[in-house]
Amino acid sequence: MPEASKLRIAIIGAGIAGLTAAIALKDEPGVDVQIYEKTSELREVGATIALGPNGMRTLDRLGVTDALDESVAFRNESQHPMVYRHYQTGEVVSFDTHSESVEERHHTARFFRPHLQQTLARHINPGTLHLGKAFQSCAFDEELQKLVVSFADGTIVLADILLGADGIHSPVRQFFVPTSKTRITGWTTFRSVFPISHVEHITDLPREAVHIWGPDRTLFVTPLAQGLFSVVGSHQEDPEAPPGTAQYQVSTWDSKGSVDDLRQFYKSWSPLVRAIIDATPYTKVYPNSAADALTTWVLGDGRITLAGDAAHAHGGAYAAGGSLAVDDGWAFAQAVRQLLRGHQGGSIGGPTPSSEISGLEIKEALSIYERTRKPHTDRVQETVQRRNESMVRRIGKVESDKELRARISNRPDLRWIHEHNVVDEFSQALAIISTNRPNGVNQLP
Repeated sequence: MPEASKLRIAIIGAGIAGLTAAIALKDEPGVDVQIYEKTSELREVGATIALGPNGMRTLDRLGVTDALDESVAFRNESQHPMVYRHYQTGEVVSFDTHSESVEERHHTARFFRPHLQQTLARHINPGTLHLGKAFQSCAFDEELQKLVVSFADGTIVLADILLGADGIHSPVRQFFVPTSKTRITGWTTFRSVFPISHVEHITDLPREAVHIWGPDRTLFVTPLAQGLFSVVGSHQEDPEAPPGTAQYQVSTWDSKGSVDDLRQFYKSWSPLVRAIIDATPYTKVYPNSAADALTTWVLGDGRITLAGDAAHAHGGAYAAGGSLAVDDGWAFAQAVRQLLRGHQGGSIGGPTPSSEISGLEIKEALSIYERTRKPHTDRVQETVQRRNESMVRRIGKVESDKELRARISNRPDLRWIHEHNVVDEFSQALAIISTNRPNGVNQLP
């Protein structure tokens, strides 16, 4: 099929969601997918990222099996997704579990972010990735019947569909929904990843992903693949505090932090925790942000949509953001595939030329994607917002040891997030559309 006749999809952002969408569509003959990334090199910002069973299943489904390999994915030997310890005694107070239906290779895994991004990038055609392309604007050209996407370097591209997968501060989202700006939640994390040799001398060093809870903060530590170790501290401030009184809200994402601050935060914790902090060679600061759920993900004239943090700027979804992004990318690709296969025009036995696909049909396909993902991510955002609000309310309150242990043990069961079945949700979305238009929708391929 000539390139000019293919359905052109411009993906803004080469993070987890954007790369997954591109991988899911790379073998579709009627689609031309191009990825535009604002940075000059493909570099994931951050430290660790987790994928729950939902994300791991989706990558397996897409053939990205090297992301499941222990060379990049670290899983707890106990097979518990997370182990919770007491901040002073170090004892295991509780732990999460997987459902019996989750296969071992799909158990929750932790990654060094660059390792996961590099693994995903190996599954796309390098020629489809364009670096140094910061999104600037997008408009539909009636004469060309194409989206005209402009970048800060003065270049433009034409597309039939635009997918904004450009992160929590998404320029694409803000361009189409100017009121959708992120706000500081007051929660700040301090992250570092370094060779495990820095901490291997420590007696009883945790060899699994462990979340240590104290009355006013937590500490997350975990080994990672390829001989790495990660430490993630946290600090809660009041997001409504007067300017100048909240120390970290003015910090820049991924900026240099102070290990001395961490030592102060955890000075009353167990000797094990203090030893880990003392051995931590550096830390970086990540002030947390969030935005309200959007009314719709189908934007502009119906040819634009969002994925990942750009679609649901939740602000810390219980380490589920990576899996949400992966499932978004898969569901978007399935909606596009459904658009092509469900179309009645085009040459018999071949892909439908993009000129024969109407804007209304594209809008309907993106609505199927939205119907698949948005109800679930809206619920996630509501849950995270309640959690964030409760953390602010707890600032300065004294908590007894009994209350702390109860809070750890009675934490909510979040398997509905981590084990969400995107395939079932997509099938249900198709069934709804099929009911409304009985003869127009094929079954999930």
